[in-house]
Amino acid sequence: MDKNIITLVTGGNRGMGLEIVRELAKAGQTVILGSRHLSNGQEAAEKLADEGIIVDVVALDVNNEESVAKAAKEIADQYGYLTSLINNAGAVFDFRQKPSEIDLKDVRKDFEVNYFGLISVTRSMVPLLKKSSNAKIINVSSMMGSKTEALNPESEVYHAVAVGYQSAKAAANMYTVQLAKEFKKENLPITVNAIDPGIVATEFGGAAPEQVTAMGGKPVAFGVARTVELATDFDNKATATFSNTHGVVAW
Repeated sequence: MDKNIITLVTGGNRGMGLEIVRELAKAGQTVILGSRHLSNGQEAAEKLADEGIIVDVVALDVNNEESVAKAAKEIADQYGYLTSLINNAGAVFDFRQKPSEIDLKDVRKDFEVNYFGLISVTRSMVPLLKKSSNAKIINVSSMMGSKTEALNPESEVYHAVAVGYQSAKAAANMYTVQLAKEFKKENLPITVNAIDPGIVATEFGGAAPEQVTAMGGKPVAFGVARTVELATDFDNKATATFSNTHGVVAW
């Protein structure tokens, strides 16, 4: 195991991303907070500093390949390698639109952030992860991308309708599986897993945290628990898994 665990968290300036940054830094990892706007990232880092938590910040817009490449170079120049990549950045643009009437512009935006952006960041960071003796890629996905649970009347996501977002997460799940298989075939010490945080009381999707709580949303600390657990357990060599705090999630 590398002496210093260097972890990059995308979308780390607020919500679940910020809590992941906070908890991993408290666990002793060197955390790089990726933020679409550098000023927002710096503001978040200052709040953490007030708590006695010191993190690094990098400007990282997952939708901008130039921004992604620049972030990768900054990390390479400063640290030389990366131990963990947590693809947390995500957004939903088509909530409650009928599938038969959905706006294609919103579907494209869903995929740009949740799928293409995830791939862009991952491709750029893999060379740095390969320099680690034991590396992790954790993709923050969603049970909303599970076709099994979308068809399960007992599931908490059965009545959810955000087909662009859900399709993008299903695509990200497949990317998780295929990337994990590639690394395993090549005997690379990089695990790739997907995490479902559940319904969490944040501002995700434009809703107020209070509204989400009223609909059964869990606290942020609960939503990040499985991600933090996996990100701090380097004895766990499982790969190509999809899980949440309760256990295995069906693909």
